[in-house]
Amino acid sequence: MNRRHLLAWGVRSLSGLSLPLALGAGARQARAEEWPARNVRVIVPYAAGSATDLVPRVVFDDVSTRLGRTFVVENRVGGGTTVGSAAVARAEPDGYTILVHSNAVLTVPAIQANVPYDPVRDFSGVTTLGNVPLVLVVPPQKNITSVQQLVAAAKARPGTMNYAAVGVGTPTHLTAERFRLAAGIEAQPVPFKGSPEAMTEVLTGRVDFFFCPVAAGAPLINDGKLVALAVSGSRRAEALPHLPTTVEAGFPNSNFDFWVGVFVPKRTPRDLVARLHDEIVTAIKGPTMKEKLAALGVEPLVMSPADFDARVAREAALAVDLAKAAHLAVQ
Repeated sequence: MNRRHLLAWGVRSLSGLSLPLALGAGARQARAEEWPARNVRVIVPYAAGSATDLVPRVVFDDVSTRLGRTFVVENRVGGGTTVGSAAVARAEPDGYTILVHSNAVLTVPAIQANVPYDPVRDFSGVTTLGNVPLVLVVPPQKNITSVQQLVAAAKARPGTMNYAAVGVGTPTHLTAERFRLAAGIEAQPVPFKGSPEAMTEVLTGRVDFFFCPVAAGAPLINDGKLVALAVSGSRRAEALPHLPTTVEAGFPNSNFDFWVGVFVPKRTPRDLVARLHDEIVTAIKGPTMKEKLAALGVEPLVMSPADFDARVAREAALAVDLAKAAHLAVQ
């Protein structure tokens, strides 16, 4: 082969090699546009009927209608929510297996040993779906009508007060612990499997206080069966706007937000993460979604994937620090 033929052959070879590279961005865009080509699994590591279960059903019903594919909500419970979470962490990163979790995805690993996933390394955040305001309630027979009175009662009888928690290491548990530390009081957690069981014990007066989801507490508050003192989040709850936050009530660094969010396996391509994010945001910003979520005691909240990842990393570190400060033993 002479020099001219060799040069021509080399140009043709390089052109052929560059073609797939040139098509790379287009192929990725096409993949995102074609998704979903089949049904999508939405893993929820909670029993059916909880807020973390109902919120994705409402949101993904809208997404399913628009995309013409079924988003199958699958309740994968066990291991303090770790069974369902680990299943998604190990799933193919192809956009067809999604995790919907509360921030227990961060708090449970802070106090539970041998958790089979890392919330930062194993998941990519897609977006939050909403905040779930928690309201601090006490039974009427305690004759407590303010946060200050609750704290004073706890300090007057050190070590005798208790509080309800739905599980160990969950948002309701760590919300109470953050408040307890900020207020400088002693109180023992009484763990329950769910909010209904916890609420029953609070109503009887056998449990002194409970940071319960607004949707579960509001009817009992309105009927005078529970006394609401404050909300735990960084802002007031839309459903109970007259109640102060615990910070507004005079206890700095007592706030703790309870949110529900969407995750995918870490290696999921960013174009698919962006497509899923856009479809979810479209659903949440729909004309009737705020009303539907409000009925579940949830305030809509969306974040970009990058912002959500940053929040997850920040709050995972906060959960570890809180567990250490509260002397919560790793189990």
